[in-house]
Amino acid sequence: MDIRSAQRLAWENKIEKGFNTSDVSLEFGLLTAEVGEAFTAWRKQLPDFGEELADVFLYLTALAEMNGVDLESEVERKIVKNRERVYARDARGVMHRVEGAGS
Repeated sequence: MDIRSAQRLAWENKIEKGFNTSDVSLEFGLLTAEVGEAFTAWRKQLPDFGEELADVFLYLTALAEMNGVDLESEVERKIVKNRERVYARDARGVMHRVEGAGS
């Protein structure tokens, strides 16, 4: 399934079930909670880790839809942008961008 289709299906499900479709701040809060659940599932090696990652994705697609963002196009654009960047480690071993497309 492509990102655009997933975004559309997730949005349709939110509408059908009566979930939040307009409060962006609430959706960011719910996304943050889902990231926390995914982290806990990973840290505790729970079998639902993949499902929790899927929840994160679905909340992210909802935020995109609420704001008129074509997430698939943005992801494609960002992958190209990241591919052009060059990074180097500093004396502490921390990666820093040294050249490439802007932020």
